[in-house]
Amino acid sequence: MPAENGLTLSADLRGLDALEIPRVEPDRPLQRVWRAGWPKAAAVAIGLLVWQLVVVSGWKPAYVLPPPTRVLGRLAEQVGTGEFWQAVAITMQRAAFGFALALGLGTTLGLAVSQSRIVRSAVGSLISGVQSMPSIVWFPFAILLFGLSETAILFVIVLGAAPAIANGLIAGIDHIPPILLRAGRVLGARGPDSWRHVVLPAALPGYLAGLKQGWAFAWRSLMAGELLVVIAERPSIGVRLQFARELSDAAGLQAMMIVVLVIGLLVDGLFFGTLERIIRRNRGLVTVR
Repeated sequence: MPAENGLTLSADLRGLDALEIPRVEPDRPLQRVWRAGWPKAAAVAIGLLVWQLVVVSGWKPAYVLPPPTRVLGRLAEQVGTGEFWQAVAITMQRAAFGFALALGLGTTLGLAVSQSRIVRSAVGSLISGVQSMPSIVWFPFAILLFGLSETAILFVIVLGAAPAIANGLIAGIDHIPPILLRAGRVLGARGPDSWRHVVLPAALPGYLAGLKQGWAFAWRSLMAGELLVVIAERPSIGVRLQFARELSDAAGLQAMMIVVLVIGLLVDGLFFGTLERIIRRNRGLVTVR
């Protein structure tokens, strides 16, 4: 009977949500691509124009601040090599593994703090304090503990991302309207059913915001770690950045900076952006196309 009640409750809630979702005619694929792509293309064009104007002004010599054409040409050369993709693969493996560890730890902490006054009193403010610390501050301690190793990098990634994820989940649960919880109980949602059908869906926007912020902290921590912790035979993106700086290769340095920016934008837009659109659409906050 509890399982049947849970299925009935889920169906009822989906039906109520569907009443609030406006329906419009779907766009053609080319229309969607154009609507989503032209603002980004315009922003890139404006950025390249400003960059070129700064170079033409002579503010810095070309060997320090090369023009966009030279940097993009160097980027095209690097993209065509196997070493470049090996570096990207190493960096993304570290990012995925470190963020997965931070996700598990942050979610566990968030649930513990949100459900226990004692735990909240003990570590609630400490989580925010750890989140406010710059990731670069942790690296001397991480290197002291683990040496120049993968573990040192992962240690700082987790410390950078987990507090943001925990705080996002805590905020999401704390801001659930009490009337929603009461309505769930009236409809028969108690115990695990309440968490599955009421609490977690209601806290999902805050949790997703914490995940996005956690990813940003993880990505920044990883880049700092790869610049400081150079591991033999592990030519990551950060290592290529460091070598370009040591060789005074301004074009190569800026090319790798573009790679870091593009990866961050792709993960945020394709993964977290898609999740956010799905949540907003299911809540009737955007039109369904």
